Amino acid sequence: MRRHRIASIPGDGIGTEVTPAALEVLEAAGRKHDFALEVTEYAWGCDLYVESGRMAPPDYLETLADADAILLGAVGRHDVPDHVSLWGLLIPIRRAFRQYVNLRPVRLWPGIPSPLRDVTPADVDMAIVRENNEGEYSEIGGRLYRGTDEELAVQETLFTRRGVDRVMEYACALAAGRSGRICSATKSNGIIHTMPFWDERFAVARDRHPQLQAEQVLIDALGALVVLDPGRFDVIVASNLFGDILSDLAAAVAGSIGIAPSANLNPEREHPSMFEPVHGSAPDIAGQGIANPIGAIWSGAMMLHHLGDGDAAAAILSALEQSLANDGPRTRDLGGSASTADVTAELVSSFTSG
Repeated sequence: MRRHRIASIPGDGIGTEVTPAALEVLEAAGRKHDFALEVTEYAWGCDLYVESGRMAPPDYLETLADADAILLGAVGRHDVPDHVSLWGLLIPIRRAFRQYVNLRPVRLWPGIPSPLRDVTPADVDMAIVRENNEGEYSEIGGRLYRGTDEELAVQETLFTRRGVDRVMEYACALAAGRSGRICSATKSNGIIHTMPFWDERFAVARDRHPQLQAEQVLIDALGALVVLDPGRFDVIVASNLFGDILSDLAAAVAGSIGIAPSANLNPEREHPSMFEPVHGSAPDIAGQGIANPIGAIWSGAMMLHHLGDGDAAAAILSALEQSLANDGPRTRDLGGSASTADVTAELVSSFTSG
């Protein structure tokens, strides 16, 4: 029997509810597909920060390094500044383990209505490839003259040829295995140095993959087009900030950000990759048992695929599709009244019945 060592970080808010739900579904799939998860849970996050002043122990990266993969629930609490919670746990993991690809698939599932008129599942099926280690989320910058009329803040955007080329290459390879269509998000008409550089490297990537149907679209127009004509897009490659914003917008087009998954990938597999739902800690509904576990479960399926259990991953997504298409239990964000446990039990049953 195959065994996967999983570091589980439920984190904060609804993360502590949806992460166990995802693991329950993954373990049920494992019993049917002959693998087992060896899960080690780490109670790191904002609660620990309030108690100790740290989001995680000083050696937490060394602790995670031996895992095959990391499953993260959510990070964030209303009384802890977001830049503290993210830079104290999540972002160092992405950078220390060279998880330079943030992959966010977006699809409209059967049975889920889109807020867009006359949109069908055939119209919304895309993958957003976000550069995950540099770009607008650099640490370069600072603030001067705090608390005075002359106070100023500077934040530098950092693009490297190596960083841009490797995410472009991943996106092109992904597009080649899908429809062959790829779009690059840019803003080179207004950002004079970094985005023309991004465009130049995209042109090089296009030349390396002449079989692809490639286009680049300004991010403001692209945001509008994802709403007006989502079927136009298949693979979108974007910088750290643009990919972050665009993927949430696309998830809303697909009916709910509560179902959106993501993978922080180290494609070379030199370090563990990390998988997490996009929805955040949602403190307004935490503790009520009504959080949508689909984003965490889908993220878990992506983790299984990355670990080599693609059949089990496909079976989870098939069970999810069948449940949604056949009016299975759904949480409030999808117009239903089911609990987290109801949705989880329905998906677990697909691996235990018969």
